[in-house]
Amino acid sequence: MNLQAIEHIHALWDGLADFDAARPDEALTHLMEGLCALAGAWNITWMGTARLDATFPGDPVKGWRPRIIRHMHSSPPLDDAVHEQVEKLEQGVVDITTIRNVEGAGTFRANRLRDMVGPEWFESLYYRAYYQNVGTADTVWVAFPVNEDAESWFGIHRALNCPPFTETERDTIAYALRGIKWFHRQLMLSHGLLLAATPMTQAERRVLHLLLSGRSEKLIAAELGRSYHTVHECVTAIFRKFGVNNRAALMALWLGQSA
Repeated sequence: MNLQAIEHIHALWDGLADFDAARPDEALTHLMEGLCALAGAWNITWMGTARLDATFPGDPVKGWRPRIIRHMHSSPPLDDAVHEQVEKLEQGVVDITTIRNVEGAGTFRANRLRDMVGPEWFESLYYRAYYQNVGTADTVWVAFPVNEDAESWFGIHRALNCPPFTETERDTIAYALRGIKWFHRQLMLSHGLLLAATPMTQAERRVLHLLLSGRSEKLIAAELGRSYHTVHECVTAIFRKFGVNNRAALMALWLGQSA
């Protein structure tokens, strides 16, 4: 890794740390933009994944499921492709690249497509449908285990007219994403993926981010145009999902501190 890449990554980390806990989506966009510039990528996918209890016998991915999926550049073809893959996953139809990624669950890992499959895979219908047809020639998949049942995954996608990722480029991307454990945890928490049984609703996420910014429940109600009673019920539900009793404990959880 050259000095220019290291300085870019450190500047990216510094910029990421400037976003407060109430702005995880803006921070994620900042990170995606920086990774694209670093890696010569055209798009980034983030997935919050969780290992669920309810799985059918012989599940090829051992209960792991994407719970939240975000793209830097979304499009109808890309959204349709992702929807199809999620449906097939529930039916037990899983591509070998996904299986190979899940085999490393519990450890930090970074893989190019060619690190997981042989050259014949690039002639497959799967590669054509879910990579080439949405504008991607190669991807580095990075998975960061936040705990034993939750992982933060990033897919860094290179366009069709670009050369595939080299080993050095893969390792540079890995370095950029490995050094921000605090952010992976914060990102997963912001979607309720570490402690909640199901992802948080959009309404709960809006209230949560305002709570973390220090606003009172009355100010939150005024800002969202909702009644105080509705907001208070939402706050109560948030506390229950995260297993805390007050805002101070919620903030301590966010910062990885003991309450």
